Order: sequence, then C-alpha cells, then structure tokens
Amino acid sequence: MSSLRISHIDDSSQDYVACFHVMRELRPHLIDAEAFVDQVRRQSQQGYRLLAAWQDGYVMGLAGYRVQENLLYGQFLYVDDLVTVANAQRHGVGGKLVEALRNEATRRSCAYLVLDTALGNALAQRFYFRQGLLSKGLHFSQKL
Repeated sequence: MSSLRISHIDDSSQDYVACFHVMRELRPHLIDAEAFVDQVRRQSQQGYRLLAAWQDGYVMGLAGYRVQENLLYGQFLYVDDLVTVANAQRHGVGGKLVEALRNEATRRSCAYLVLDTALGNALAQRFYFRQGLLSKGLHFSQKL
C-alpha cells in the first residue's frame, strides 16, 4: 500500500461523509450519511473523536474514541469504533490506527487503552491479541 496518512476528522461535513461508507462496514445499521454526520457531531460534544487513515484521498480505516475516567482504570482512552475497509485488511492499516490511538492515549496521560468486541468476532480478537491488547472481562448489555 502507498503512503498512509492518519489524521483527526474535525467538523467537516465533507470529511464525515467520506468516512460514512467505511463506518458502515462496522455498523451496517447506519443507512443515512446525513444522520451519521449529525450523530458524530452530537457525540463529539461528549468527547468523541474520529481518526481516519487516508490513502490517495480515500478513507481506508477509522478509529472512533473518547477519553473517559472511572474507578477501574482511572483515565483511559475508550475505542468505540475500529474498522478498515475490506481491501485494506492485512495491510497494516488497523495496526497503524491502534498505534495512533496508543500515542493519543499517552499524550492525554491515559493509563489504559480499552475496547470491546463481539464474542463471536474471532478475527478481531486475534488482531487485538497481536496488537498487545488482552481480554479482561465480558461486556454485558440489555436493550431497553
């Protein structure tokens, strides 16, 4: 793959729309680009940031994250979304996004990098293990 540039998306509708098709690979329930832009803007008011991996003017991967604090981890960087386009998988894009997340966490004095993945997502789990992330528990939820 040619040169990859990783940068934050900063409140540009055009850049958010460029991210939409990539985010849909991870979140297929998202069906409307305008609604996606509106939601990302709302989430950004809660600290959500979006990192994009660009190559030749196209978004090849995304990492959505926020800095949080709790009694378990102290201050930590939580990864909401991590995805690469199918044809960029196994080309190091995901690893470069994880590295950028680690750097951001360190820059922001976070003690941990934390993310969740589905129990049935074995490919992602193997990727996370290769990146040095270890499973620490199960994530429970209930639809209300």
